[in-house]
Amino acid sequence: MTLYAALFYSLAAATLICTLVAVTRRVLVHAVVWMVGSLLGTALIFLLLGAPLLAGFEVIIYAGAIMVLFLFAIMLMAQEPNEPKEVRAMVRRRLFASMFWPTVWGLAGIVACMALISFDPANTTPLTAGRVSPRALGAWVFGNAWPAVEAVSLLLFAALAGARYLGLPLVHSDRPEKIGESLDMDQPPCAVNPEDER
Repeated sequence: MTLYAALFYSLAAATLICTLVAVTRRVLVHAVVWMVGSLLGTALIFLLLGAPLLAGFEVIIYAGAIMVLFLFAIMLMAQEPNEPKEVRAMVRRRLFASMFWPTVWGLAGIVACMALISFDPANTTPLTAGRVSPRALGAWVFGNAWPAVEAVSLLLFAALAGARYLGLPLVHSDRPEKIGESLDMDQPPCAVNPEDER
């Protein structure tokens, strides 16, 4: 095995381990930190495969901007559920996730094994290398694909606004208050305190 292949496989294994740890953490901040490690590993794989521009995008956009957005969303959301209904809903979600993710990873493993078994390096032809400058790529993205760029920015803003809304504390009351109803049950609603008149 060459040094290049050893480096590639070790980076791929580290990226996969970081991703697995990220999706199994209970504390969201820890999951984001592990996800940053996974994204940095992906960036190093891109760099190793000769795509420095994609590696830079991976670090700047994904490991930088989007993970910071995730951290803001985590900080804005409530961490601990207070109501028994919320606890039951959280248990149901975790039960679903505990069945869902092993199924997904099992299917992904089966697909990866089938791909490795059917892969024959002798019958493959390497792709021709193409060079595009970052300036030309930026001009194309913001010249031809600017609606997609704006849609992504609006989507990220909507996700942040939704996280802020979901993070607002819930006000629970047994009955709705009527207009003019006093919270102090000892006084009538419009009673005047004699000390306030002095």
